[in-house]
Formats: sequence, C-alpha cells, structure tokens
Amino acid sequence: MSQDQQVLNGDFRQRLTIDTQDLPWSPSPGGHVQRKRLHLVGRAEAGQVTSLVRYEPGARFPRHDHPEGEEILVLEGVFSDDRGHWPAGTYLLNPEGYSHAPYSEDGCTLFVKLRQYPGNDREKIALETADQPWRGSVRKGVAWKKLYAQEPYADSARLERWEEPASLGTLTFPAGAEILVLAGAFTDDYGTYRRWSWLRIPAGGTLAPTGGEYCELYVKEGGFAYLREAA
Repeated sequence: MSQDQQVLNGDFRQRLTIDTQDLPWSPSPGGHVQRKRLHLVGRAEAGQVTSLVRYEPGARFPRHDHPEGEEILVLEGVFSDDRGHWPAGTYLLNPEGYSHAPYSEDGCTLFVKLRQYPGNDREKIALETADQPWRGSVRKGVAWKKLYAQEPYADSARLERWEEPASLGTLTFPAGAEILVLAGAFTDDYGTYRRWSWLRIPAGGTLAPTGGEYCELYVKEGGFAYLREAA
C-alpha cells in the first residue's frame, strides 16, 4: 500500500465492536461537519470509509460526486440535499455517478458508508422508514424492514427490531455482517452494546445475545464482497 494510503480497522477476518459514544468527533474538510471514522481503507478523503457524521446547524458541504456510491442512514435531525429534506430514520442509497451539495438547516447526525457500492445500475433509494410497516420474521420476537437488496449484488441492508434479545439463540452470518444499534441495547458474552454501537461480524461468524432490552438495529450483510482489505 502506497504512503498516501491509510488503514483503520481494515482486517475483516476479525470481530470488531466500537462504542461510538466513546469516540471523539474530528473535523472534516467540510466546514462545520464533524465525523467519527469506524473504518477506512485507502486515501484519507478518497478511500472506502464508514463513519458517523454530524452536521452543525447551518452546515453545508460543497457539491461532490460519489464514485462507487454512498449509503446514508439519518440518525438524528434533518439532512437535506438536492432531492429533498430527510428526517431521522431516512435511508438513502446514492449509486455511482450521483452528485449533490448536502446541508442541514438545524443540524443532523448520520451513519455514512462511502465507495462501497460499485455498479452504475444500482437503484437510487430514498426511503423514510418511519412510514414503512414492520414485517414479521420466522424468528419469534423479531420484525424487520427492508432497506436495500438488488440482484445480482451480494449486499443487502435492513432494520431489525428485537423484542427480547436473549431469546434469539445464536445468529449466523455466512457472508459477514455489520450492525449498528439504533435504539435500546443488548449484551452477549463479549460485552454490552448500547445506542450507536457498531459491530462487524466476520464471514461465518455468529452473534448470541444473552440479555438486554428491546432494541432496533441496522443490519448489513454481504457487503464484504465490495470492500478492499488492507494488505
């Protein structure tokens, strides 16, 4: 890897958990926009990256393109761009070739994944999940909402709601998974995961909740297929 390349949490064979509430905010090139980086492989401002991003009230980001796409889940506040105003709970997938000049009048917090969605025929999605009904699952006490799935791409994303985490047994992720706790908390043998905790489960890995409370989660599976692992 060349000298201008950076790596943060680039080994996808390892189980990783981060309590993002314990991380400090760092400045970004956009004025009054801060971030907490969870994963980066590549150049500092042009690599594959997963972050929490916070817009201060009135913050604006210059117009920019999104090579290999962008995924956004609005966690707090209202995020705005050329297509509209997106409240908390909105899921956005901007495929290759999309450009925008985002901003937030009153401030917002986002979960953002960049350069992880190759393919110029991916669907452009703007979904206000609060308006979508929860669907029943084959697992008792679990409901879900589809965010993204599209043939022939390997990745998919959804929201899940767990009524009693300890009742779920062992969950298996053949293609690996990323999980962000959106509300509530759960525990397993390794720790407790509260709001905005981020977990990365390697391919073939498992998760076995042992306790906790009602919680809501963002779950992404199959995304490792499009990630560049650190050399």
